[in-house]
Amino acid sequence: MSRLGPVAVGVEGKSLTATDRERLAHPLVGMVILFSANYESPEQLILLCSDIHALRDPPLLIAVDHEGGRVQRFRDGFTRLPPMRRLGELWDRDVLLACRAAASLGYVMAAELRAHGVDMTFAPVLDIDHGRSKVIGDRALHSDARVVSMLAAHLTHGLLLAGMANCGKHFPGHGWAEADSHFELPVDSRARSDIVNNDAAPYRWLGPMLAGVMPAHVVYSQIDREPAGFSQHWIKKVLREKLGFTGAVFSDDLLMAGAGAAGTVAQRAEAAFNAGCDFALVCNDTAAMDEVLDAVQWQHTAEFDLRVARLKPRGPAPSMTRLRENAEYRSAQQDVSVLLKDPA
Repeated sequence: MSRLGPVAVGVEGKSLTATDRERLAHPLVGMVILFSANYESPEQLILLCSDIHALRDPPLLIAVDHEGGRVQRFRDGFTRLPPMRRLGELWDRDVLLACRAAASLGYVMAAELRAHGVDMTFAPVLDIDHGRSKVIGDRALHSDARVVSMLAAHLTHGLLLAGMANCGKHFPGHGWAEADSHFELPVDSRARSDIVNNDAAPYRWLGPMLAGVMPAHVVYSQIDREPAGFSQHWIKKVLREKLGFTGAVFSDDLLMAGAGAAGTVAQRAEAAFNAGCDFALVCNDTAAMDEVLDAVQWQHTAEFDLRVARLKPRGPAPSMTRLRENAEYRSAQQDVSVLLKDPA
């Protein structure tokens, strides 16, 4: 039986090519990340995921960024998901209804993804809405870290009801830095106490509820000159030691401009592993994927296996036909539809 590796890669199109199949057989590949370009229809997605899962034993994990709002990779055939800010707006009007809606949203999100063969989504966003970040914006749940934590707890519970793990992001917080790390390297110049006691607080409060965490491609200049995803201080000292996180740590996409200071994409992957990341994400460039797979040196550990085990889906996934017959799913869909309406 083969083992899953620490590199997460994309595939080229809506079905697997011979090159995809060869790449996904590489022992360092442990996860596939899908995007809108990989989606055409529900039937096509089911076939693609089935083909990916059939390549390896144990099957490769399949993940997606599917948060709602601007970041919903699959749309036709899926429930339209609101931006996370809608949950925070509902909280300000009705706390208990917002908690229910968050759980329902997580359940619908995960149940539909699993019905099509996707194993996990990189959610929830735990960034605090400081009203500054270009890339976060309405992806943030709220401006109060306590509210973010409570809503995220219910959302992750909803994911778990459908048998799906979670990944909180972007540690220790991307809500203050204004720049978009897809295109430039953001800098957060606040004091360490402001960041740890406020922006990173949801990671402490959620604790073992989090199966995964993704650090930000942001430099916190008062603490470390390296972006958090390449920083032993943030990953090993703060996240692991101070906050006690025991799950998997994913680098953000190493092809983003915010990761560029670490050198070539292979050097970025090595820097991420040295900092304490379990997975290196190389998403949409086949040459970069091959460069990383050819260059990375990695030592398999039992601890890595334990972290991967927490990411695997739990229980059988019902089909969409069975889901539509399920009263809990229909009720959760109604809760989600309320979030899509303009706030009162």
